[in-house]
Amino acid sequence: MTTQEVKRKLTAILSADVKGYSRLMGEDEKGTLHTLNTYKELMAGLIQHHHGRVVDAPGDNVLAEFASVVDAVECGVKIQEELKVRNADLPENRRMEFRIGVNLGDVIEEGDKIYGDGVNIAARLESLSEAGGICISGTAYDQVKNKLSLGYEYLGKQSVKNILEPVRVYRVLMKPGPLSSTVGRWKRTGVNYWKRVHPVFKVLIALLAAANVVWQFYPHLRPSRPTVEEVSKQKMALPLPDKPSIAVLPFVNMSGDPKQEYLADGLAEGIINGLSKSEHIFVIARNSTFTYKGKPVKVKQVAEEMGVQYVMEGSVQRERNRVRITVQFIDALTGRHLFSERYDRDLKDILILQDEITMKVLTAVQVKLTGGEDARLRAKGTKNLDAYLKLLQAREHYQIMSKEEQSLARQLAEEAIALDPQYSAAYAFLAGVALNEVVLGVYKNPREALERAVELGKKAIALDDSSSHAHAALSFPYVYLREYEKGLSEAEKAVSLEPNSAWAHHALGSALSFSGRFDEAIAIFKKCLRLSPIPVTCNTLVILGNCYYLLGQYEEAVATFKKLFQLCGPDHLLGHWGLAATYALMGREKEAHAEASEVMRIDPNFSLESHIRILPFKNRKVIDDIVSALRKAGLK
Repeated sequence: MTTQEVKRKLTAILSADVKGYSRLMGEDEKGTLHTLNTYKELMAGLIQHHHGRVVDAPGDNVLAEFASVVDAVECGVKIQEELKVRNADLPENRRMEFRIGVNLGDVIEEGDKIYGDGVNIAARLESLSEAGGICISGTAYDQVKNKLSLGYEYLGKQSVKNILEPVRVYRVLMKPGPLSSTVGRWKRTGVNYWKRVHPVFKVLIALLAAANVVWQFYPHLRPSRPTVEEVSKQKMALPLPDKPSIAVLPFVNMSGDPKQEYLADGLAEGIINGLSKSEHIFVIARNSTFTYKGKPVKVKQVAEEMGVQYVMEGSVQRERNRVRITVQFIDALTGRHLFSERYDRDLKDILILQDEITMKVLTAVQVKLTGGEDARLRAKGTKNLDAYLKLLQAREHYQIMSKEEQSLARQLAEEAIALDPQYSAAYAFLAGVALNEVVLGVYKNPREALERAVELGKKAIALDDSSSHAHAALSFPYVYLREYEKGLSEAEKAVSLEPNSAWAHHALGSALSFSGRFDEAIAIFKKCLRLSPIPVTCNTLVILGNCYYLLGQYEEAVATFKKLFQLCGPDHLLGHWGLAATYALMGREKEAHAEASEVMRIDPNFSLESHIRILPFKNRKVIDDIVSALRKAGLK
């Protein structure tokens, strides 16, 4: 859209959302959605009655516009009054209370949508409001102060994200109160009233005036209000790490084109990978945070479920060769934004921007990088934008474990290499695809494919020795080729380069396990699962369960395999195989035979000999023990 085509207008904006929405959803998703839809229908009717229109209503949010500020504020008051009555009929813990912000501002109109600072300010006012309350901007107050029978409490000038100048904020008191009437009397009586004021009260008034000056002109000295619901450490599902802990949510694709999802996903993953290179912070892996993709989650929910203090969320909008990226970084323990930025850049600058955002996060949590960490963070995989985009698309296919999707992933990675033959990450990626295809049975001669994977891994390292992913990619084929020391060395190098990489820890745990060092493998897998509570691969839980039962820790093995079924589905062949062996070793023959039956149900052509052959354990006795246990369970 050209400058001449931009349509602007002055309008009154009402923005509303639910306080504590994530808690309500967590306790009763179905009931919460029913109440939410009922309340939103009520709000839509009131908005229409007050001559407004609903612009958008995603999740628990409602955005509306009015030609009159008076109509907007009156509508907000009526909404809160009606909802208060309805909430009175609900149990206290199930009440759904909205916060409302109203602003008069300039917006950009594009079809049925409105954008711009006018909308942003209304949304910020909403976050400053109390549950069941309304906050309005100074521009809105100037229009309604003498037109409605309401009281107003001045909250001072508030700094809001993405707005250069502080905004005057007023809390609507709903009905005329002592504050509004006191202000009126002061204006009427003037100097005569001041003469009758007791000296003590004069001192108090002077102190209040001085405090107001500090509030207005020195905003950094006043406490900022929480902008999201705070999190309690006691409610976290996992212990909070002893270093800054971060979860980066998948960025929302705002481009209107589903084919651009890979760009939004790639940016979030790139930031995660960059942060993972510092040993001074704790970063949740992509596989866990991306489980929230497309879901209406709140910062509080993410922080509690992942056990982190900080949460990043953002969006990406692509328009030809330009991108608009918004990022918010929130301290979930205090509910406050540490920073909120909007970037308008050329698409070719996205890699530079990725590093810029990563550095801003590290600065926000007061982490200083060592020279080596800084160099690794800033290392560029490629300067060829098309190659970078090809590899992002390849990763979307790589996530799906099927022969067809792996073939597409390999094709796109090869196209990326054709565009940039020096692209290390693409070679490492191809090594991973080759290993997946070996597991899926694509090759008649798996050894040739594994040797090819080794060559690809070596090529990736030759191009970029600082790449953790390249060293991890080389570790796996070495182990499957039974070159255990080489596999361990590469996995250890991967962890040292990216101490927060769940994938690097998975590689090391796997190498330790197949080398027969089960105790050490268990410790590494526990770190892996803390970095990614949703495993980076289901095989993490398979190998961990195997380690437990091979050490005689049967109860831990049973719990691990059951967790595998919860997270990866009930038809995981290797999970039932491992659980059958565990029950057989425990002497629980009935359960062992039941699990063996599940194996045959899932794969009627199952052959114990063919499956055992692919297990790369160093010690032949380990394989013999597994075979013995599975035969006890009834498998042949």
